[in-house]
Amino acid sequence: MILFFALCFIGVAIAGATAFVIFWPLSLVHIRDRHPEMREQLGPGAFISPPALGWLLRGGYSVAGDRNLNGLATPARLALMTIITALLMSGGLWLLSGAVA
Repeated sequence: MILFFALCFIGVAIAGATAFVIFWPLSLVHIRDRHPEMREQLGPGAFISPPALGWLLRGGYSVAGDRNLNGLATPARLALMTIITALLMSGGLWLLSGAVA
């Protein structure tokens, strides 16, 4: 049963990844078009860049004061947090299943 729940968390991580690949590129395009100073801060290849993902997790987009950017980046941030949390929970349950068995 523990491994079943671990597999369910993998499904949640996949759902988070789906939301992430929808909202994060839209956020990056919005930043490219309307906030060139943020674009320079994120650098090239920001889609999978660790500093850019850290910036997203910290909510660095909120300093722009742009409601449209908040509307795009907040779901991307929540999706990234969902991916990380679900994978950590799945890994923890997998380790727990090894310790119980």
